[in-house]
Amino acid sequence: MSFNSIESFFDAFNNLKILVIGDVMIDAYIWGSVSRISPEAPVPVVNVKSREKRLGGAANVALNLQSLGVKPILCAVIGDDTDGETFQDLLKRRDISNEGIISSKSRITTVKERVLSGSQHLLRIDDESLNGLSSKEEEELVQKINVLIPDCDAIIFEDYDKGTITSSLIASVVEAAKKHNKPTVVDPKKVNFFDYKNVDLFKPNLKELQEGLNVSFSKDDMQSLSLNTSKLLDKLSAKYVMTTLSEKGVYIKSQEKEFHIGAHKRSISDVSGAGDTVVSIAGICMALAMSPDFTAALSNLGGGIVCEELGVVPINKDRLLSEAIKHNLQP
Repeated sequence: MSFNSIESFFDAFNNLKILVIGDVMIDAYIWGSVSRISPEAPVPVVNVKSREKRLGGAANVALNLQSLGVKPILCAVIGDDTDGETFQDLLKRRDISNEGIISSKSRITTVKERVLSGSQHLLRIDDESLNGLSSKEEEELVQKINVLIPDCDAIIFEDYDKGTITSSLIASVVEAAKKHNKPTVVDPKKVNFFDYKNVDLFKPNLKELQEGLNVSFSKDDMQSLSLNTSKLLDKLSAKYVMTTLSEKGVYIKSQEKEFHIGAHKRSISDVSGAGDTVVSIAGICMALAMSPDFTAALSNLGGGIVCEELGVVPINKDRLLSEAIKHNLQP
């Protein structure tokens, strides 16, 4: 797709609808102060100042898309429980559609609770079930997705290995996406790593790529990265593999081309949620048929910006546009 300016490209976000399929959760935060050690055990005592619950996991991808002007549609299974009600309420408050959400009596809603003092992350408590979907739950979710696919512009798989995404669900959705000519973008985890056959963009981080292929090499070894990315492209029959390299930036490769986009200097506060931002921007770029080098450059820029914030926060569209202009990114 052709745009005459970066501003017109960003304006096009407002006309997009993107499905986000994956593991949703609640990110809960307890903020407090520490002034003493417990007499019961050598641990800090946190005097609670405030609490907050936010949409997390695949829902944070939806928040990033919404913050950029896109209409996100979440497709996921949550528990038919109190936390599930809280999750639905958070969706409503954020004006995010719940038409792709299924409530199950046999699952619990995932909650990740973090305890922080100032900028110090003291503890995380996870309440979750890692069981895969039942055949009935999967069938119901796939049916919802199939109804939604024709009206969307792209599909993002946000996989946290919590059981929502299965190999059979992946195959069904990718087949339907191909039928309707909708690009598929993947943020993978270990369990389903090689099940994402024939997707358009596969986005591991370097650790995930190495673990998936059972290899080890330095992030400075671009020759090994290129070689192993080619192996992954062949195994998945993917159009692109885009690997995030932390402070080394982003590397994207197809069968014909490869690009390494270096990271920009940042004051890093928290890397949590950066991958969600990267895959959100990549999904938008794929929906608008952008070039691989531009996709990697803009995704890299957004991922770096959110690392300057404490906690999991969505990207700010105006900030991203401003920095895209500053770095002379042209669609």
